[in-house]
Amino acid sequence: MLEPFKLLFLKPKVFFFQFYRTMSHKVFVYGTLKRNEPNHHWLTNPDHGVGQFISEGRTKTKYPLIIGTKYNIPFLLHSPGDGHNVKGEVYEVDDTMLGKLDILEDHPNYYVREMDDVIVQKDGSSEEETLKCWIYFLKNFRRELLTKPQLENYSSQGSHGLPYMESNNESSIDDLDDMLQSGKIS
Repeated sequence: MLEPFKLLFLKPKVFFFQFYRTMSHKVFVYGTLKRNEPNHHWLTNPDHGVGQFISEGRTKTKYPLIIGTKYNIPFLLHSPGDGHNVKGEVYEVDDTMLGKLDILEDHPNYYVREMDDVIVQKDGSSEEETLKCWIYFLKNFRRELLTKPQLENYSSQGSHGLPYMESNNESSIDDLDDMLQSGKIS
C-alpha cells in the first residue's frame, strides 16, 4: 500500500533528471541571437525548445567577427589567433533548441558548429572560469574576408552602420556563396 505513495515522491526526481539531461548543451552566441538583437526570439520561443541565459562571455581564442552579405549578417570566421576575443552570451539549451539553431545557422552547410572555450565570470565573483560551448563558425571562407573590419562585440545598431536586414527567407545560396571559397563548406 505504501508503494504508490512512494512513487509520488519519485516522479519529480525522474522529471528533474530527464529535464537536466536534455539541457546539456552550452551554446555561445555572438550576433543576432544575443539579447536585444533581431533573432533573439529564436532562443525564447517555446516551440523551438528550451534556452536559458547563463552568462555573458568572450572567446578564449581570438577570432575575426565580420559583417557580410547584403543582409549584414555577422559571421565568426574560423581563423584562430586573428581578430578579437569576441564578446557574446552563453545559453544552456535542450536537444530541440540545438536542432532549431542548427537549422537557423544552416549547419553544417554554411556555418559549422564546433566546441570551443568561452571565458565567463563565476556567479557573484570577479573570478573567471572557462566553459566548453558550441560555437557556429564560417570555416571555408574567402581569405580576403580577413581584410573586412573586425568587431569585438556585435550589435545590429552598432557604430559600423550596417544594421541586420531581415531576409524573410528570401535569402538565397548566392547571398552566401560570394563569401565562401568554393560555394560550399566542406
